[in-house]
Amino acid sequence: MELKRVLLKLSGEALMGNRQYGIDPERLAEYAEEIKEVLELGVEIAIVIGGGNIFRGVSGVADGMDRVQGDYMGMLATVINGMALQSALENAGVETRLQSAVEMDKIAEPYIKRKAVRHLNKGRVVILSGGTGNPYFTTDTGATLRAVEINADAILKGTRVDGIYTADPEKDKTATKYENITYDEVMQKDLKVMDLTAFALSKENELPIIVFNMNEKGNLKRLLEGEKVGTFVGK
Repeated sequence: MELKRVLLKLSGEALMGNRQYGIDPERLAEYAEEIKEVLELGVEIAIVIGGGNIFRGVSGVADGMDRVQGDYMGMLATVINGMALQSALENAGVETRLQSAVEMDKIAEPYIKRKAVRHLNKGRVVILSGGTGNPYFTTDTGATLRAVEINADAILKGTRVDGIYTADPEKDKTATKYENITYDEVMQKDLKVMDLTAFALSKENELPIIVFNMNEKGNLKRLLEGEKVGTFVGK
């Protein structure tokens, strides 16, 4: 399967590196170099980052915060992460555009599908922040929605684990990895690939998901050069 345009989904926690919270500049710089290498292959890349390293709305709600307020705070956290990644990419010599579903014209373009696609066509990395712009939706759902809108060939979900396993490999040493798995199998086995809304949207639009370890150097490039990396989810 040839991937010409992809949506790279990163968790906010991935940006922490070995820190307890916040952003690790070294990890950011590593990601920027990985993304630059892929861009040089001629692949068009849009990126969605979570905000869990700064604020997680669900945790706020558990502490008694209003859900809508908590979700908006989480959206703002994704904009902060987007700004940090944009800076790291530009330091690496990559042309980028930061777009936000929550309008804040001093720091980011408003998300407009046609504009995002035009940037991608020109070889720019487009960072899509602010989630969907609506509360009650995760960044997984935001990433899937954007991937469908920009006609991405696949969602690449960069995690700390090298694919999808029968159980959490960090807790269960007997867990085995799936090389390929169908949407229906993921649902039947209740594997936590993405939240249900995001997963239903990707299944409905036959959008493949590849779950891989983003922290292993060179993985992103190998994946986009056609090597078997991570777990492929499809029909």
